[in-house]
Amino acid sequence: MSGFRVVCEFNKYNKLKGGSVMRKLSVCLILLFGFISNAYLQVDKDLKVFISVDMEGISGVVNWEDVSRDGKDYNLFRSIMTDETNAAIEGAFAGGAKEVTVRDSHGSARNILPNKLDKRVKLIRDWSGGVKGMMEGIDESFDAVIFIGYHAKAGTEDATLDHTMSSVKINDMSVNGVSLPEAGINALIAGYYDVPIAFVAGDMAICQQVKELFGEVGTVATKEGIGNAALCLHPEVAQNKIRDGVKKSLQNLNMYNSYKLKSPYTMVLKLFKEEWAHQASFYPGAKRTGDWECSYTTNNIMDIIKAFNWMH
Repeated sequence: MSGFRVVCEFNKYNKLKGGSVMRKLSVCLILLFGFISNAYLQVDKDLKVFISVDMEGISGVVNWEDVSRDGKDYNLFRSIMTDETNAAIEGAFAGGAKEVTVRDSHGSARNILPNKLDKRVKLIRDWSGGVKGMMEGIDESFDAVIFIGYHAKAGTEDATLDHTMSSVKINDMSVNGVSLPEAGINALIAGYYDVPIAFVAGDMAICQQVKELFGEVGTVATKEGIGNAALCLHPEVAQNKIRDGVKKSLQNLNMYNSYKLKSPYTMVLKLFKEEWAHQASFYPGAKRTGDWECSYTTNNIMDIIKAFNWMH
């Protein structure tokens, strides 16, 4: 059938339907054009990306020895940590990043191997003494945050090396009644600067927790906890998934919102010893609210972060 014949037949059919076919087709074309345009603009934008890297959620890690400097396999997992970071970096640049900052966020903050890291990025090592901690370097100039090697909060079932900032001191940290893993605490810092969390990699437990907290967020589970054990992906498989996941997340960055809670903010900090709770209660504005428990209320989320840092 010729093109002219097709047009004529379509016009006849459209008239029989009272013009509704043309209206529906026009709406579909407008929506399609908008989707394509939005996707093009998202990819075309020069993105500035912040990557915070912890170690407990790295593929293969199952024991505290694996992430401790005196552990016999520490250097192996330090290398895998660097490889997962590089996979995230590669995904970020493929997804539209033009500038990437990496924050070493585990232990001494001197774990990632600088000489093995992608040459296109800048690396923040060691602790400054400031309150941003694992988010040192974040500000309003960034477009997206990525978490690599993250883990679930203290007390999580079937989670690998679960803890909340301190594996020794902290039982739980909540803000406005929401119990938070480190990813949630760090997301509040990013949210202060209106920067969304686009992607999280770590054990399955933290992937589930960030989905509950953030809603839309890209994730890759590098392992699944089985009590104190874990079913782990091969490191190269985990890296491939991270690379692809980060790229996809940045290409769809408009899906993600910065994580914020409503002011005023009340933090409840539950510790493991009376001594620590007593000490925390001396922070200006803090109150003892229960056994081994203190609270602090403010209208500024960064004041919560400051109080949390001091009180534990």
